[in-house]
Amino acid sequence: MTPNLDREKQLAAEQAVQYIQNDQIVGLGTGSSAVHAVQAIGRLVQEGLRIQGVPTSIRTKELAESLNIPLLDINEVEAIDLTIDGADEFTTDLMLIKGGGGALLREKIVASLTRRQIIITDSSKKVEKLGKFKLPIEVIPFAWHYVMNQLNQRGGKGVIRPSGDKPFLTDQGNYIVDTDFGLIEDPAALAHELKTIEGLVGHGLFINLTHEVIMGMGDTTQSFR
Repeated sequence: MTPNLDREKQLAAEQAVQYIQNDQIVGLGTGSSAVHAVQAIGRLVQEGLRIQGVPTSIRTKELAESLNIPLLDINEVEAIDLTIDGADEFTTDLMLIKGGGGALLREKIVASLTRRQIIITDSSKKVEKLGKFKLPIEVIPFAWHYVMNQLNQRGGKGVIRPSGDKPFLTDQGNYIVDTDFGLIEDPAALAHELKTIEGLVGHGLFINLTHEVIMGMGDTTQSFR
């Protein structure tokens, strides 16, 4: 029987929002899993929950506003109590690939400010090794050719993510280069190496940023810490 992945995301989101407490600052993730969490938070706010949200993208900001979730500009906060976001892949030692939704840079900044980062996923996102999902890399348009050459020298085959007949643009006005490194034997080493490339402003390897993954699985959930 084929699993209902959207239902699994919803179950994970419903469990994750139970961690939220009154008067917290809450990071609001981006992507299909995070939408379920933001919608659940909206229902809780309607029922009286007092929180302020920090969105990770314009899309999430617009959704949160439509649900009357009070929002803060990230530059107004020193720390975020709890963030709920999704992932494209994760391992049981809490390494992630994120960025399929194109918000990886803002997501990583929010995660870096967060005291407790909870990732919600469906059961298809759990892997033994990262890398089947191509690694999203955010690049300033001025440097895309140079960066792609640098990625190629490091064993990565990159393609600029399209949006119709033009390149996809992030909320920061940058390109995303979806890069195939094959299965990644040492994600931490690759993450460190990518930081040395000028013009590369962010990558989708999230390491030492996650405190718990809640994965929907059939009609239940499983947690990894």
